[in-house]
Amino acid sequence: MPRQVIVNADDFGLSPNENTVIFGAFKAGVISSATAMANMPAFEAACALARHPLLEGRVGLHFNLTYGRPLSQAILARRTFCDSHGVFDLNLPRHSLWLGREDREAVQQELQAQWQRCVDHGLRPSHLDSHQHVHNIWPIGEIVARFAARQGVPVRLARNLGQNLNLPKRLFKGLLNRRLQNLAGATADYVCTPVDLREAPAPTDGVLEIVAHPTQLTGDFGDAYLQPGESLSRVLERRLTGVARISYADLNKELLRGTAVPE
Repeated sequence: MPRQVIVNADDFGLSPNENTVIFGAFKAGVISSATAMANMPAFEAACALARHPLLEGRVGLHFNLTYGRPLSQAILARRTFCDSHGVFDLNLPRHSLWLGREDREAVQQELQAQWQRCVDHGLRPSHLDSHQHVHNIWPIGEIVARFAARQGVPVRLARNLGQNLNLPKRLFKGLLNRRLQNLAGATADYVCTPVDLREAPAPTDGVLEIVAHPTQLTGDFGDAYLQPGESLSRVLERRLTGVARISYADLNKELLRGTAVPE
């Protein structure tokens, strides 16, 4: 069994429904962490909920480059990221290893704007991850990890558990995760989905993050990754009995004990 587990709900702030389900999952003890989308319609309501004692210090930023409209200006002109109507439309292959200077600067400005909108609404993110895992694209991951280091918060690693990870994927994710850790510092050791947890043995050490997208079932919680009607609560209980659920704020303490900002 892992030493501790972070059950993180992505997409906080996406809509009133997501907010309601995520808040309910916190109250039920199913999840222990969440990440908010700063450019989505229900973001301000999510920030208000984040002030509840159960959520305080447990909400990070779900950096978004693929859905809705950006918060900054420079990225609007970059066809790598936005269409002619000013809407996110990512046009960057997942295997990209390089990004031009203007594109890098635009990503940095948008990340800063999304982070700042959180801070302006009384929410200082506990950690960083990304919508549709865009920080698993190497150059974007480096930007996100360097920014996380400057802010003194962890960044989510690329998913590194699961049966459908072939050898090339494992090699790439291993290199990417090593780079993210070198740049940003302390974070969870393993990342998986509820399906990965259900199908494969749990790690025997370290900290595990489960990437969740909770849904409401009658009297219970499911997950978008699971089959309709399948209980996320039961998957977690069956596979992680007795494992303490923590948030990234607990890992922040380790990160802040003397980790230098990488250059």
